[in-house]
Amino acid sequence: MSLARALRLAGDAAGRAYPKPTVGAVVVRDGEVVGEGATEADGRHAEVVALAAAGERARGASLFATLEPCSHWGTTPPCTDALLRAGIARVVVGVRDPNPEAAGGIEALRAGGVEVELVDSWEARVQNEAWRTWVSAGRPFVAYKAAVSLDGRVVVPGRRWVSGDASRRLVHELRAGVDAVAVGMGTVRADAPRLDARDVPTPRGQPRRLAFGRGPLPPGSELELRTGALPDELAALAAEGVQSLLLEGGPTLAGAFLEADLVDKLLVFTAPVLAGGDGSTLLTRLGSPRPLIHLGVRMVGEDALVEAYVREP
Repeated sequence: MSLARALRLAGDAAGRAYPKPTVGAVVVRDGEVVGEGATEADGRHAEVVALAAAGERARGASLFATLEPCSHWGTTPPCTDALLRAGIARVVVGVRDPNPEAAGGIEALRAGGVEVELVDSWEARVQNEAWRTWVSAGRPFVAYKAAVSLDGRVVVPGRRWVSGDASRRLVHELRAGVDAVAVGMGTVRADAPRLDARDVPTPRGQPRRLAFGRGPLPPGSELELRTGALPDELAALAAEGVQSLLLEGGPTLAGAFLEADLVDKLLVFTAPVLAGGDGSTLLTRLGSPRPLIHLGVRMVGEDALVEAYVREP
């Protein structure tokens, strides 16, 4: 129950500490919440915020944290030291820290006599999925977005858009929440997309807008051209601080990313229409099947949004 509360705190503060992960923490003593907090914009970790709120009531209490408490000196002192000084008796951890520089908090707490339980919560993983991939794989978290008809076509004759208004607004919200948006040169030449987030809040500003493939870009294009091998380009983007990439290209680019095992999540808007004909489908032919996990479906206006992961974040 208290881990769920910590997850809600982190969810309410999503993006506050960017580019650091957002963490929630709750201190419980004798069944009562005596302190809680989330990562602050100034970098203060959630555990420290929660301990400060709890004060002396933290001694002998339990702390629930969505992410493994850090055990190293970074921009702040180790959270494990603060927990041990406060006299916390038990810590429940949502998920391990994938950052090799900060990991080891569970072992440090156990060595200090604290009882530690690791839940390995899927929700805790998802809350910081982009950051987790960035620090562990050295590349951005890649989500491939597409809109298709019910018979799997990416173009419906006579219609400018496959998906409806609500789905297209959600796409702009997705753009506003990522570091970069990309398409392939085929899409650039065919559609001249802007790839910016429009008519939605953009607290982090506009995403970087990229085109993968051989140039040149059309005159007046504001996209960045990336011509190298996909793994090299993603590594370079990660080094520049890009943690998340929304891929909006056509079937060829999506197939290339999937064949290179560089897609983490799929978002497929399925419209209530049959396109007919023999137009392009969602993906080019893949060399082998790709099993998906954590499949979910929800309605967005009249469209069905299918979300699935290629791997655990």
